[in-house]
Amino acid sequence: MNTSKNTALIVGANGVIGTNLLDHLSSLDNWDIIGLSRKGGENKPGVTHISVDLLDKESSKKQLSHLQQVTHIFYSAYQDRPTWAELVAPNLAILVNVVEAIEPVASGLQHISLMQGYKVYGAHLGPFKTPARESDAGHMPPEFNVDQQQFLEQRQQGKSWTWSAIRPSVVGGTALGNPMNLALLIAVYASISKELNIPLRFPGKPGAYDKLMEMTDAGLLAKATVWAATDTGCANQAFNITNGDLFRWNDLWPKIARYFDLETASPLHMQLQTVMADKAALWQAMQEKYGLDKHNYDQLNNWGFGDFVFSWDYDFFADGTKARRMGFHEFIDTEEMFYSLFDELRAKKVIP
Repeated sequence: MNTSKNTALIVGANGVIGTNLLDHLSSLDNWDIIGLSRKGGENKPGVTHISVDLLDKESSKKQLSHLQQVTHIFYSAYQDRPTWAELVAPNLAILVNVVEAIEPVASGLQHISLMQGYKVYGAHLGPFKTPARESDAGHMPPEFNVDQQQFLEQRQQGKSWTWSAIRPSVVGGTALGNPMNLALLIAVYASISKELNIPLRFPGKPGAYDKLMEMTDAGLLAKATVWAATDTGCANQAFNITNGDLFRWNDLWPKIARYFDLETASPLHMQLQTVMADKAALWQAMQEKYGLDKHNYDQLNNWGFGDFVFSWDYDFFADGTKARRMGFHEFIDTEEMFYSLFDELRAKKVIP
């Protein structure tokens, strides 16, 4: 591992993945950090934030062209769009705009880390081969994760820098204001169920309750991402990064209910996007009642993401042994991860 001073450029620094990556790098003594996001952030020793619209190519080039010191780009940005096809152009553009702004000026660039996911395996389309392996065959496009990787593969030809592609499952973390935070979504759903004095029903599709699932803790993911970016043996490869265990909702869901002192009842398939749409006033009243921080209800959760995850009536897991064979041995118990995240959300006064 390189022990000289590195400079990390985190693209998407305010997301659930980016914030944990920033925290992890901050805990190491050989990194300076630059965070890119639309909202920016608070600068502190060793950490500088830049507010930038990365979809604007000329603006990106202008704002980033002074960052000659960057040694590692950690890409974890995401632009949401209504269809798979519409996701391609903006998500590819952000990566291209960052690389085209930084690579020509950063002569010491060593590595570009790309955050992906199981969409590479077609997991979002329907039942897919499990456990999914990094070497599995591709599928019919559109898929922006694949386009991004192909861009890096082509760009890297003949260059001294390397790339890695990191493939987590559903990520567990506590960062607010991002569209894919399952732990927060469950916590708010459970808190509202408790306030209404109703049992915590699993809202997913029939069949999703007993399928095999896995998740990836955001803190573990940050460690794995930095490992792959700094271990020369990981150059120009993809890695599945998982907690290391599997679960079924039919076992975990009652335990989550007990955490919130709730009973469970039979699963009832319902669109969270529909049934939770009218709960903003109730949540506001709960914030007053329990002295919670005043986070906007609509920005707190993306109920459509919950509908998406709870619709998987097929096994959803990958083979994480490649990373272990190559030297990354961290793991985390998924049940304990949920309790820890719920504890943190309570401590931050996000939920009662």
